[in-house]
Amino acid sequence: MSLIEKLTDFSSIHWWLDALDIILVLFIIFQLYKFVRGTAALRIFVGAIAIYTIWKTTDYLNMELLHEILGQFIGVGVIALIVVFQQEIRKFLLLIASPKIYNRFLLTKWMFYLKKHHEKEEASFIKPVVDACESMAGQKIGALIVISKENELDMYKSLGEPINANLSSLLLESIFTKESPLHDGAVLINNNKIVAARCVLPISDRQDIPGQLGLRHRAAIGITEQSSAIAVVVSEQNGRISVCKGGKLTNNVSIKRLNQLINFLPE
Repeated sequence: MSLIEKLTDFSSIHWWLDALDIILVLFIIFQLYKFVRGTAALRIFVGAIAIYTIWKTTDYLNMELLHEILGQFIGVGVIALIVVFQQEIRKFLLLIASPKIYNRFLLTKWMFYLKKHHEKEEASFIKPVVDACESMAGQKIGALIVISKENELDMYKSLGEPINANLSSLLLESIFTKESPLHDGAVLINNNKIVAARCVLPISDRQDIPGQLGLRHRAAIGITEQSSAIAVVVSEQNGRISVCKGGKLTNNVSIKRLNQLINFLPE
């Protein structure tokens, strides 16, 4: 067989397509598992897979009656699963559309370095946020600060009080003092501006969150599960600083570490 014939013989690569099909399915299942891990939806996820496995088994064993019953259930169950897993599906779609995916798999190194200087300029928000957090931690002033590069938090911005002021550490501190009417809720920062305060954020429903963490920490996890934003929490009880990225919370961080964690550039 000539080289051209080998290249055009698609039957010879059929097993490669089967292997790719299996790998992609396993990848999607793993990503869905990551989203529901630690939540009540995990049991529903496992139950749905079990029912589907039994349904396929009954088809293989020619158990027509049971196969027909399960088939009807699965037909309706797809709609039910969309309703039950609407938050997880939304997170998955946000992951697919996330700029991080394209930066990781499509951008080459030289393109990354061309962007690096510009992104460092955008990271000028770091010092005011760090200075404010250091001061508030020393005074045990509770705070929740959410920083985003994109306009992906507009929905939550509309739920708070618009500020649209230049970012400064003193302004952040004044917002979170107990005497301020804006100290409850979160402050949203975008493009070196404090765009809104007293914002209501989604609370994570994960069951593996330690009980001693309050609503601020749960809100920080919730908003970073649903967006590429970074959330910084200052505890009112002990003054400790926490940072949340991608739904992962890092507790009791130092000021030096805080500088690194709230940077959007890779560490």
